[in-house]
Amino acid sequence: MNNSKNKKKRKKPYIAGLAALEFKVQYDWEYKEAKNLYENAIFEIPIDRIIFKDCIKGMDKLPENFVDLIIADPPFGINFDGKGSQYNRDSGFVIEGYNEVLKNYNNFTLNWISRLPRIMKETASAFIFSGWNNLKDILIAIERANLKVINHIIWKYQFGVFTKKKFVTSHYHILFVVKNLKKYFFNKIEHYPLDVWEIPRTYRPGQKKNSTKLPEKLVMKCIDFCSKPGDLIFDPFMGNGTTAYCAKSRFRHFLGFEINKNMKQMLEQVIEKTKAGELYQPYKTFLPSKEEIIKKYPHLRKLINNGRNIKV
Repeated sequence: MNNSKNKKKRKKPYIAGLAALEFKVQYDWEYKEAKNLYENAIFEIPIDRIIFKDCIKGMDKLPENFVDLIIADPPFGINFDGKGSQYNRDSGFVIEGYNEVLKNYNNFTLNWISRLPRIMKETASAFIFSGWNNLKDILIAIERANLKVINHIIWKYQFGVFTKKKFVTSHYHILFVVKNLKKYFFNKIEHYPLDVWEIPRTYRPGQKKNSTKLPEKLVMKCIDFCSKPGDLIFDPFMGNGTTAYCAKSRFRHFLGFEINKNMKQMLEQVIEKTKAGELYQPYKTFLPSKEEIIKKYPHLRKLINNGRNIKV
């Protein structure tokens, strides 16, 4: 049987770099538009705050179909307190009170993930972070909650704890999941977005912190792809307040829980110092320039010079 007859032929010949040159962001907002959406958003309960209580009990009191995006970096169940010498940090700057989950991690995971669908809008999605140790518990809980995995993202960072008889772990897993496969919001702000994110860890020597901290660039990537200005970003494990900072600085609202009450003063300072929209830019400004793309694909200049109609 000749399968060549069944193959679809390209309407136009493939030209490397042309799609990147013609790419446009699907949804974009100028600064004033984004600010207006942020300032005029209306919610059922007070938002832009961190509630200091257990998220499992707290989520039960949130309205249904309420949040637009969830960013969750739960305890990994690995006996971690952020003070070990292997992390090369002054333990005096690590705020006491971090709660690790060392027993019944599967029950803990089922409990908090099972509460996500009720509070998610039909258009909502979630990014759930996990190490490899208890990844199976996260995946089982996602399936039981009837959430749908869109991507299994790998976050590759530059640091790993030294090992003697195994490979150094230098990545985390990020499960990109949604409530409704047909309605979830996704804004393609890059022409070719990969599912491996190489983003360095950030360090804050001499500053107070709650154990470990996600890089702002990583959290903002989640926010930029899967939410709109004025949307509500929810974080059940607020930790160092990175989600709150990133949301507010990108003209999004936030709400979250944190069980460590010793973090209250630091988190309040983070929120107070952050100016709404201070890091907001239209997404078209993130794209490589026409000249940058042509430098990478020099043959495109010849096409333009020969009168090729390229939409840029």
